[in-house]
Amino acid sequence: MTEQKTSPEARPAVFVDRDGTVCREVNYLRRVEDLQLIPGAADALRLVREAGYRVVIISNQSGVARGYLTEEMVHRIHGALIGMLTARGAGVDGVYFCPHHVEGNPPYNMDCPCRKPNPGMLHKAEKELGIDLARSVVIGDKYSDVETAHRVGIPGILVLTGYGTKERERILREGLPSPDHIAPDLLAAVRWWLKQHPGTQLTPELPG
Repeated sequence: MTEQKTSPEARPAVFVDRDGTVCREVNYLRRVEDLQLIPGAADALRLVREAGYRVVIISNQSGVARGYLTEEMVHRIHGALIGMLTARGAGVDGVYFCPHHVEGNPPYNMDCPCRKPNPGMLHKAEKELGIDLARSVVIGDKYSDVETAHRVGIPGILVLTGYGTKERERILREGLPSPDHIAPDLLAAVRWWLKQHPGTQLTPELPG
């Protein structure tokens, strides 16, 4: 499902997870009133845009399939999120979400190619937004975000907000392939990435 898109112009993207990465994890976000940005998230996305990358939010929303909320509610939350980010100078090029889950209710009970770690949302954004996927990166608080990146051969960064700390422990416990980087939060992840991949525009001085 697509929330917003811009005219195609081939550029790399920073794909970011929503809950636990951009906004606080509240376990199936259902109300705009519960939407809170993680400190530094807006600054991170602003730096990404200033560096010439596209900003694309990708989110599994199985709460729709489970009957916790409707697609209309998800759209409303995303509208509010885009508004909050825009007000802080952090534009968003696209927001994609997957409402499906195999254990959900009809008609959403399907194994969807867009549900992370499947890379369907990346490919859809690549086509609709004109993204140079090979020079892009995925950042999120779950190992599924890292795996989504690795399935298309690009870097995946794990942040320790949201479920990140537990996911790092699971990676070590289960011997999963390592993320390309682990950062305390989205801002730290973006600073690390932009120091190595400055993007297509002049990048501001990045402390830390």
